[in-house]
Amino acid sequence: TGVQTCALPIYEQAEVVVLGSGPGGYTAAFRAADLGKNVVLIEKEEVLGGVCLNVGCIPSKALLHVAEVVSEANEFEELGIKFNKPKIDTDKLRAHKDGVISKLTTGLKGMAKQRKVTTIHGFGKFTSANTIEVEAADGSKKTVGFENCIIAAGSSVTKLPFIPWEDERVWDSTEALELHNIPKRLLVVGGGIIGLEMATVYSALGAKVTVVELSPGLIPGADRDLIRPFEKTLKKRYENIYTSTKVTELTTTTKGMVCKFESAKAPEEDTFDNVLVAIGRSPNGKLIDADKAGVVVNDHGFIPVEIGRAHV
Repeated sequence: TGVQTCALPIYEQAEVVVLGSGPGGYTAAFRAADLGKNVVLIEKEEVLGGVCLNVGCIPSKALLHVAEVVSEANEFEELGIKFNKPKIDTDKLRAHKDGVISKLTTGLKGMAKQRKVTTIHGFGKFTSANTIEVEAADGSKKTVGFENCIIAAGSSVTKLPFIPWEDERVWDSTEALELHNIPKRLLVVGGGIIGLEMATVYSALGAKVTVVELSPGLIPGADRDLIRPFEKTLKKRYENIYTSTKVTELTTTTKGMVCKFESAKAPEEDTFDNVLVAIGRSPNGKLIDADKAGVVVNDHGFIPVEIGRAHV
């Protein structure tokens, strides 16, 4: 199988190791501890919760709630009730979002301590079928031995190679959640759930939003009967929505980010203050040296598993 034996000294030994502390990882760790197992939870970040809690579902929903209030206030004008234009304090809004995250991550830390789950912060990689080496932020390394391991390593932002990521005006979803600024014109590359969530937030906060999606419709894979009326609603809120459109080039200039499109619907090029690239996420399967534990990872980073007779 090519599985290697462990040559490094073991500083921690557990019945169960959980690699990753997102919603899949921490629930598995807590359940194993509740069943009486000695559990070690490995997390590459300084706080528990993974992408969902720290830079995904939770912060986006906190901001979407604010966007919903602003949008509803605008819609009430049709009923004869008009509110003044809201004044957006991005610092206070960011603090609110961070406060929601902090409360939940602190709660997870307490639940882990209560269950006597040992938490190790650092990037974990398999070194054999029963060991993981964890490298901390300061470069120090620790080897953890285990009888059983649950892989819950999560995902990372998918990045297009031709995008000038070094320019601070280009965001991924994590950076968009930081609310650095509210641009006058924002291009969102990717009309999936992540892109549309951020488009909704920034549109409500005052940005003119253009969404570009490579597929024929928004949120590919969702029921078209649901998406069609949703798309009509978004067209009233956003500056433009271009489906069946490909971004071919993004150039940085002093006037803004010049984006070139390949489409029958979009212009040949347009200029934006900021660009959010939200084309999806990729599993972290290739980053954890799973092959050294005899675990197969496919070309896309997924780990095929057997559920009964079905091969997923």
